[in-house]
Amino acid sequence: MQTASKKIVNGWAMYDWANSVYNLVITTTFFPAYYAAVTGLEKFPNGIKFLGRTFVNTELKDYVLAFGFLVVAVISPILSSIADYKGNKKNFMQFFCYIGAASCSLMYFFDGDHITLGLMCFMFAGIGFYGSQVFYNSYLPEISAEKDMDRISAKGYSLGYIGSVIMQMIGFGLVLMMPDNALPLKLTFLLVGVWWVAFAQITFNVLPTTAKAERKSKTNVLANGFIELKKVWNEVKHMPVLKRFLSAFFFYSMGVQTVMLVAIDFGIKELKLENSKLIITAVIIQLVAIVGAIMMSKLSTKFGNVQVLIFTVLLWIGVCIAGYFISTEMHFYIIAALVGLVMGGIQSLSRSTYSKMMPETKDTASFFSFYDITEKFAIVIGLFTFGLIEGLYSIRQSILSLVVFFAIGFIFLLLTAAQQKANKTAILN
Repeated sequence: MQTASKKIVNGWAMYDWANSVYNLVITTTFFPAYYAAVTGLEKFPNGIKFLGRTFVNTELKDYVLAFGFLVVAVISPILSSIADYKGNKKNFMQFFCYIGAASCSLMYFFDGDHITLGLMCFMFAGIGFYGSQVFYNSYLPEISAEKDMDRISAKGYSLGYIGSVIMQMIGFGLVLMMPDNALPLKLTFLLVGVWWVAFAQITFNVLPTTAKAERKSKTNVLANGFIELKKVWNEVKHMPVLKRFLSAFFFYSMGVQTVMLVAIDFGIKELKLENSKLIITAVIIQLVAIVGAIMMSKLSTKFGNVQVLIFTVLLWIGVCIAGYFISTEMHFYIIAALVGLVMGGIQSLSRSTYSKMMPETKDTASFFSFYDITEKFAIVIGLFTFGLIEGLYSIRQSILSLVVFFAIGFIFLLLTAAQQKANKTAILN
């Protein structure tokens, strides 16, 4: 197939610009900073009571977010099935976009007297973000030829990092204008929702809707979602390279996504960083991530996707080990820059690698549902493990435990590369 028009490609990539503000502002900086201030030991010295139990504040946040990921993992097969059979995946993408954006804006009302409200908004914002990603990602193989997938995937992530940094700086400006005040953080939550919805309209206006002639007409679409996943798995089982890659992706995603979601918590709890310094750190991560996404795309052209991913996972292992020994503010900034470099590259390259390894099919939503469910269950396990170890020991031990996930992912990537080489040798012979 040929790559779609520049208008469609740019419109698709703009959704990264629209929704990445959630990833940076909500999960990475402003919400963790605000949540720590509202639920800290000085206000809740004995922990936070929730559902009859007492939790460490960040431990509880990890569990709530993990549950949100679990919800997405369970419902996305059903939604992807409906999207494939009815041709309305753009409608579902819009639905989750609006849920996520509204939840971000409603965080404006989160304070020490309404912790449950804040956590529920946090959870539903995550469901909206990751639920819409299932359908957003599934458009990639529909709008780009295989040779352009790395470049277009990296373009989306790069726009996302740029947009989120702009929103971050707006929030930072509000903090500087009103220091020692919770209002700038709450206003930023409100603005994130508005930004997300407003810029998403560019994407929704240009993304194609499946033609009626190409839509499937089947009944019982609720069950068909899981039937489709079984079909995908049956295909994957007979594709050794893809099977090994998905195994690798499952394990290293446990580490990657968990680090991204808890890094700022580490800075707050272990190094006592101020909000302004946390924001600067997040900006560093995003700016370096732009370079990382573009650099990994170019390296993959020269060395191959899997080989670059192997190198990237090794860097992640180094990040986790170094993170355990962090003791100064400067150490944290250096590690943050390295996280940014490998964060952008591994996300972008993983998505495009999967797109290249997929068989030719019109059921892209089902295949990307399988991909996203793999990632979501990985995040559930990663966050739950991280929160559990923090509750039992400390956040430093939690960081170190992630090395195990990366190491297993690294082994499966080596197996993927070996299988690719074996396949090429067989073809030549």
